[in-house]
Amino acid sequence: MFVSAYIVSSMADKTTPYFDTIVVGCGGIGSAAVFWLSKTSSSVLGLEQFELGHERGGSQDVSRVIRHGYHDETYSRLIPHAYSAWEDLERESGLNIIHKTGGLQLARRGEGDHVLQTYMAAMTRDNIKFDRLTNTELMRRFPQFNLASNVEGFHVKDSGIVDAALANAAHIQLARGNGATIIDRCPVTRLHRANNGNVVVHTTKGVFECRKVVVTAGGWLNSVVGTIGVYVPVTVTQEQVTYYATPHMKEFTKDRFPVWCFHGPRYDIYALPIHGNTGTKVGIDAGGHVVTADARTFDPDPVREKACSDLVDEICPKFAGPILSTKTCLYTMPPDRHFVVDTCAYKGWSDVIVCCGAGHAYKFASILGKILSELAVDGRTQYDISQFNITRDAIQDSTFKPTFFMGAGVEAKL
Repeated sequence: MFVSAYIVSSMADKTTPYFDTIVVGCGGIGSAAVFWLSKTSSSVLGLEQFELGHERGGSQDVSRVIRHGYHDETYSRLIPHAYSAWEDLERESGLNIIHKTGGLQLARRGEGDHVLQTYMAAMTRDNIKFDRLTNTELMRRFPQFNLASNVEGFHVKDSGIVDAALANAAHIQLARGNGATIIDRCPVTRLHRANNGNVVVHTTKGVFECRKVVVTAGGWLNSVVGTIGVYVPVTVTQEQVTYYATPHMKEFTKDRFPVWCFHGPRYDIYALPIHGNTGTKVGIDAGGHVVTADARTFDPDPVREKACSDLVDEICPKFAGPILSTKTCLYTMPPDRHFVVDTCAYKGWSDVIVCCGAGHAYKFASILGKILSELAVDGRTQYDISQFNITRDAIQDSTFKPTFFMGAGVEAKL
């Protein structure tokens, strides 16, 4: 059996495998939670409904942006801890997870520069250094760009790339080395309360019992917590990234070109230098069609593909080339696009902990795993997660208007 301890459950004289903590969903945040929990206990079970490393959710692919620049100081204050958590993973694994390329935020005056102001104000309040740059200064520093005179931006030195696929695998492998149990291809069908007060987790591969459950199920969040009467009003969208086969690879290596985001009137478009394959990478933040986690396609949207290509052709033409591939993923976003990190105590389930990353959490995945482990073991965390509570108006007020574009304050058009 996949167990490290047993108890006799309250169910019909059956012996049910027991773990102190069960993590439901082993993507970016879930794999991190299993890892951090395994550092203090071997009685940890991670359950993944698909195969490990699958591409159906929101944590796949080889590169994600990590950046100091943020629209809200809640995140900018957490980012240094995110870097520290990734550094801990690097030390324990011996792998290079973070690649510091520097990062740019760009916009045209009169279009997206108000977003730049929001970001810069938040960073100024937290003493995060950045260089504000004109188009001429930007092109002098990065001659790959071709920027009109009305484009401006700022540069943050320590932004870069986090290797998502590598990090997820490292979290899982180290957790197993610490004694954690991981079962994949094992969907959770429901939770219920045992007579002895523990939580019983029903799956397609058996029933397990535990003291605490951590739910990091992404787009499938409500199919798990809904079985205990909890509902998080998330919008699931199908997003995509495109890799270009640029012939100018040498100009877009990680040591020569930064990650960047362009705040436009319709889309926030982000891009990354070459990592993990031979292609440059570009995508739109939160611009996808509303779907469900189970009823979605893996087909690229040519409209958004063209929007990315048009911007790249305008401001950084050598970045482009024939399309290598376009990959889809899911964003799972609460109406205010802030994280949810909280227990379900308001519904009488203080032993069920929920985390939703709101479509921008991968850079925080390891520190969120640490936070979840502290909540599960100690009942509290040393980090400020007060803004991420499940009882806030954006979660509980059905009339709350979705605002998915970070720093813009613009109502989402669903």
